Amino acid sequence: MKKINIILFFVILFFNVNIKAQTVNIGELTISPRTVFSSKLNFENSFTGTLLNDGELVIFSDFNNDGLVFFTDNQNSSTKFTGKNNQKISGSSPAEFTKFNNLIFDNSSKQPAFEISGNISISGTSDFRKGIVHISKQGGLILYETDATHLNTDNESHIDGYVEKVGNSDFSFPIGDNSYYRSAKITPTIASVKTSLRGKYFFENSNMLYPHSSKVGNVEQIDDQEYWEIENQSGDAEIMITISWDQTTTSDIIWKDLKRSETNDEIITIVRWDKEQKLWVDEGGVAEIGFNGIESGTVTTFSKVSGFGVFALARIKKSAKNDGYVFVYNAVSSNNDGKNDFFKIDGIQNHPNNRVTIYNRWGARVFETTNYDSNGNVFNGYSQGKSAASNDSKLPTGTYFYVLSYELKIENGSQNVEKVGYLYLNDN
Repeated sequence: MKKINIILFFVILFFNVNIKAQTVNIGELTISPRTVFSSKLNFENSFTGTLLNDGELVIFSDFNNDGLVFFTDNQNSSTKFTGKNNQKISGSSPAEFTKFNNLIFDNSSKQPAFEISGNISISGTSDFRKGIVHISKQGGLILYETDATHLNTDNESHIDGYVEKVGNSDFSFPIGDNSYYRSAKITPTIASVKTSLRGKYFFENSNMLYPHSSKVGNVEQIDDQEYWEIENQSGDAEIMITISWDQTTTSDIIWKDLKRSETNDEIITIVRWDKEQKLWVDEGGVAEIGFNGIESGTVTTFSKVSGFGVFALARIKKSAKNDGYVFVYNAVSSNNDGKNDFFKIDGIQNHPNNRVTIYNRWGARVFETTNYDSNGNVFNGYSQGKSAASNDSKLPTGTYFYVLSYELKIENGSQNVEKVGYLYLNDN
């Protein structure tokens, strides 16, 4: 690879005993493909400067953009912020004038390693190799474009502040607070490429701003240690939300009594602070315990949320009504070995007026039938139904959601019972 180091304009300013040196671009700077441009000094792209990066830009100190930074779409360009001292990323230009393709954060200095007070846009992949990226409270934003992604996020490498996502693809916000990485995932069911959603994580008690005593009746307890904010900035969006619990940050009132059984009296749900009603409302949720035990797991709203704003985990009590002795087994292994070959529901034959619908993680329906398990009409790992994306095709291994509704005969007539949960499909 050809490596070129160019100093466009070198400035040394003397003020008393302070010396300030920086690299300044006041014209047009083009970094060609397979070319490296690096600056060990503070890099300044002035209001008259245009920086086209189709190669590799390496910044070892601070970066400021008051002009235009962009790249050519068909080039696999990258920008790397790296060093052993804290780095500042600033500028007066909006995000659409500060556009990066692939962006790398790699700084081993004292946390947070990066301070952002400007607005930047990421179109490719952001690689969080080392260092927390702190967004200044005085202003600053990281915007992820439609197909942008991130990797290597953890407690030591994430974004502490507001993150905005544009487009209609599912996305996990790479957010955290107080050196804890606590992402929130959005799964759009309806959205346009111009939809913009903003997310932030708070490792603090929400009760001071959003009183936990003001809640709907079925909510028992609300997590008093953390919450998330997800707002719709523009566009008409309908989304499902996935947030997680973890013993390091989540109050143990949420997870301490969980069991892997379907017989729990208590379940976890996602609640949202309703600004108009000024109370916490239940958005529902399907809880999935982590592989290592009840100390971690995820909760996903099964359908679209009823609004945006502040979200938290909560415990609610299941209804004590008779369910007709119906028990759901949430594992399917479609390998014809005689064990869990289909989605088994004990007792459903006693309630023939029923409906079973199964969705994938993106909210697409993959199976639906009535009078389940009456004539071989069972879910065995293949998609069915008129609205399935690919009829009669084998579905991949993963987690799916089910909705089971059935009519239960009671002494004075009948009532409808609905069960919602997840099932794990293994196609091996």
